[in-house]
Amino acid sequence: MTTKTQSILITGCSTGIGYQTAISLKQRGYRVIASARHSDDVARLSNEGFESVQLDLADSESIHAAVEKVSLLTDGKLDGLFNNGAYGQAGAVEDLSRAVLREQFETNFFGTHELTNLIIPLMRTQGKGRIIYNSSILGFVAMTYRGAYNASKFALEGLVDTLRLELHGTGIHLSLIEPGPITSDFRKNAFAAYQKNIDPSKSYHQKTYQAMEARLQKEGPAAPFTLPAEAVVKRVIHAMESTQPKVRYYVTFPTYLFGCLKRILPMRCLDYLLRKIQ
Repeated sequence: MTTKTQSILITGCSTGIGYQTAISLKQRGYRVIASARHSDDVARLSNEGFESVQLDLADSESIHAAVEKVSLLTDGKLDGLFNNGAYGQAGAVEDLSRAVLREQFETNFFGTHELTNLIIPLMRTQGKGRIIYNSSILGFVAMTYRGAYNASKFALEGLVDTLRLELHGTGIHLSLIEPGPITSDFRKNAFAAYQKNIDPSKSYHQKTYQAMEARLQKEGPAAPFTLPAEAVVKRVIHAMESTQPKVRYYVTFPTYLFGCLKRILPMRCLDYLLRKIQ
């Protein structure tokens, strides 16, 4: 348990990992500021007893307004930031337009970067802070038909690794969480983005898309070794409270497995295995 009230801003709290993290940390005694993109979700979170702010990572004005409100709520002091908000854009790389790829990066990469840069000065002033990023197994291995999401998470991990080096000695610690399959609305949201931006009837990958659509619409876990969101929460707590937070936190068996396989297998062998995953 925390020895004093710590404050944390969490992005993407409407459902899934962000929502469960907000609930668990509030129960643990944290002062949780829960953010969501849609105003109705913000209102719902407020009704549930959270201090809540509207924050759309694809909108720079929304990010600045949210940080201003957070700063007012906390008198310019914030112990933690959990960069959780993100979504997945499904589709073959050759079917991703420049605009669609840009939209994926606006939320998953640029918005997260801008928010973090606005929070860092608050933490510098107080001489401490924890910045935690919800990355993915797809932040270090690439899987087919997930190219936009792969790219955004690979980019995020490179940026965080650099920022961690630059913040050494400031008292601000950075951690990446790499979950793997977790029970959430991720597939539902990915299917909505796929329907919006990909026309399978005009794609070389039309037949493959049929199987992918079935997977995205499947009720319940679609992958083996899927864990509940609480598994991620445990890593967030460690990253917030440990005197030596880890740089990277693996969560599910597939993350541990592919982390190991990436180190020991020749690239062609790893590619063969990754091609088998749909």
